[in-house]
Amino acid sequence: MPSSHSAVVASLATLIGKNEGVGTPLFALAFIFALVVMYDACGVRRAAGKQAALLNKLIETPGLTGVQVSEKLVEVLGHTPIQVFVGSLIGVVIGLIV
Repeated sequence: MPSSHSAVVASLATLIGKNEGVGTPLFALAFIFALVVMYDACGVRRAAGKQAALLNKLIETPGLTGVQVSEKLVEVLGHTPIQVFVGSLIGVVIGLIV
């Protein structure tokens, strides 16, 4: 599944660039915002998902921890780089069409 967050921010930046111009401060702000959202979707959240998977394995190991856990941590948090790229590509295309 492509990243919907990446699609939305890429579409937003494309529409602002199309309507206001790519040399404006507003476009620069939208572009930086899009990069931050895409980085978060791909990097930070994915790393948190990997950490959650490791913690879930650690908790399930018999005799290793005396911690009682009522629910497992969510492991699927982020997107792969391909999902972020496809989402942003869809966003740019939609922004150009609209």
